[in-house]
Amino acid sequence: MKNITKKQKFLNYTVYLLVRLFVAISGIFSYRVNRSTCAALAFVVTYVIPFRREILTQNLIQAFPEMTAEERIALIRKMWEHLLLMGAEFFIGRRRMSERNWRRHVRIADGANNVRVFFPDRPLIVVTGHYGNFEMGAFILGILGYPTHTVARFLDNPYLNRYVTAIREETGQYLINKDGASQPVMKVIEEHGIVAILADQSAGKRGCWVDFFGRKGSTHKVVALLSLQYNAPILVCHCTRVDDRELFFELVADDFFDPLQPKEGVSTVKEITQWFTTVLENAVRRHPEQYWWLHRRWKDCGVAHPR
Repeated sequence: MKNITKKQKFLNYTVYLLVRLFVAISGIFSYRVNRSTCAALAFVVTYVIPFRREILTQNLIQAFPEMTAEERIALIRKMWEHLLLMGAEFFIGRRRMSERNWRRHVRIADGANNVRVFFPDRPLIVVTGHYGNFEMGAFILGILGYPTHTVARFLDNPYLNRYVTAIREETGQYLINKDGASQPVMKVIEEHGIVAILADQSAGKRGCWVDFFGRKGSTHKVVALLSLQYNAPILVCHCTRVDDRELFFELVADDFFDPLQPKEGVSTVKEITQWFTTVLENAVRRHPEQYWWLHRRWKDCGVAHPR
């Protein structure tokens, strides 16, 4: 644990206890009650105590310039409901879903064609974004027998980080700290494992500049570099909520890239990065309310960058 003050340690432990309380309460009530509660809280953070309103509004203006102000606010409310429900689904789903009953909760789009890409003799890079319920997506892949090594930023709260990590690893989803991830990721790739990367956040001034919703955004090069260096296929996929069914998700493989049989016009680092970014964008356009519009995706647009 880092060198922290007693006050910070107390606050961290308090937050941890509140999360455990939230998990316990979520387990008591039905899914419908949890969803209604999330909807009510979404109303509060949208209209009563607006949270990150400026960033959300600017991102939606950039992505959907044709939207009216009323439509943007409605989408923001739906997004908050989705994010809050995501947490409840993650804790509820791990108790209700298993290897025996996952078909009651998951639809695999064109299942045979999606699963065939998990070849044991080659590594695989699974690319997704902060879209749908990506936590449940990793959980479901573990249930299906495809454990992933997910690159993620560890939580600053050590108590909460240990708790959430233990839950994530219940079905074989292993976490790699984003800080210092290079060596562990290469080890997984060299052992023909599966690495999962959320590739939709700004990569700073040194990233690869590609189009995302009509504007240049800095994107991490690591996906393309690893694919080309190790001949690792890339699978772009997502796990979205199916609204007309209770605790039900659709696992979709949007597209697939094999460096040994590259697509036409997709072979360089920039071309590969643009390809999976466009695939993610198209997915988000289908269910924009299930995307995290909270991130400052275009925050480095003001700096000089290669065209």
